[in-house]
Amino acid sequence: MRAHPAHWVALGFGSGLSPVAPGTSGTLWAWLAWVVLGLWLTPAQQGWLLAAALPVSWWACTVTADHLRMADPGAIVADEIVAFWLVLWLLMPAGFWAQLAAFLLFRYFDAAKPGPVGWADRLLHGARGWRGGFGILLDDLVAAGCALLVIAVWHHI
Repeated sequence: MRAHPAHWVALGFGSGLSPVAPGTSGTLWAWLAWVVLGLWLTPAQQGWLLAAALPVSWWACTVTADHLRMADPGAIVADEIVAFWLVLWLLMPAGFWAQLAAFLLFRYFDAAKPGPVGWADRLLHGARGWRGGFGILLDDLVAAGCALLVIAVWHHI
């Protein structure tokens, strides 16, 4: 992690180094970080943080994947973090159970990769450089959109 600042971001400040379910560990870290940040930041400030986190995550994923010489290393969890932050930002204010449901939905879509998530995962799979970094993020952003769609439908039923 200390070899380059991008590694800190891409590896979720160490959460992606979990030997068991690094994507889930990264998403749990994202949830905890978002709740803590919510103590100090307004929703608008959280939105600006999210807007800044997207290109920073793209950069960090690109650099770290290149340094690891892998297209999409499992230890990279910045994609899970920024995508789940998007879910939480659009979901808030919400109680613990709604946040837990969002977590479970996001993890389902990210891990199982049904429909559009699988398509997004295959679209740039194996790409290198900036395209590869964007490919790492893309399927998680689509998973976030799918989770939000399910939440919106459930809310309106």
